[in-house]
Amino acid sequence: MNEINDRISGKTLAIGAAALGVALTGSTLAFNAWAQDSQMTFFITSAGPGKGGDLGGLEGADAHCSSLASAAGSELENWKAYLSVSAKIDRSSGQAKVVPGVDARSRIGAGPWHNAKGVLIANDVDALHADGNAINKANGLDEKGNMVNARGDKPNRHDILTGSTPQGQYSTAGGDTTCSGWTSSAEGSAIVGHHDLAGLSDDRHMVSWNSAHGSAGCGAEDLPKTGGDGLFYCFYAAE
Repeated sequence: MNEINDRISGKTLAIGAAALGVALTGSTLAFNAWAQDSQMTFFITSAGPGKGGDLGGLEGADAHCSSLASAAGSELENWKAYLSVSAKIDRSSGQAKVVPGVDARSRIGAGPWHNAKGVLIANDVDALHADGNAINKANGLDEKGNMVNARGDKPNRHDILTGSTPQGQYSTAGGDTTCSGWTSSAEGSAIVGHHDLAGLSDDRHMVSWNSAHGSAGCGAEDLPKTGGDGLFYCFYAAE
């Protein structure tokens, strides 16, 4: 009888251990999935390349995003700057040719995106460009997880370079809106957004994260005149 009881107890313990193992494995997988999903996939650059609106074009801006992310410990590689480039007409060959523009929203992948603290910024591109996105002073962190100076802080750094309309597309307004495709550190201007959703008034453009107003110029000395420092948004564009 004792032998039978011992066998039953042994089987019960084995079944219990197996169940616990399955539960722990499931918890581990769930945690790993959560950790992977909530790792940093969005940030505001802690600093620009140092040449005002000259970011080295889109490639240079993307490389800057990747460099900052890597230095902060990220192992993700396909980082994209949230920047648009306006279409233009090229007459260098003697015959007018349209060079297509680039929309910021088309460069950054499908989402979702989380900041360095794991806070969900937006699930997808449409959500990012809707009122429900989580970009604000508290969540618009740099790659190190630090807050970026906003309106009321000294110095104010809330002007974030985008060159974009509220829907994340390149602007068709007259004049330069992207510092000559992010290659100028002198003449020109760039559309900027306010990551803190604050401005001189409560008008919708002044509280836009991606399309608030134009910069005073493209030089490193010009951007601070309206509260900027050559910063821009970076997103991980999953393969």
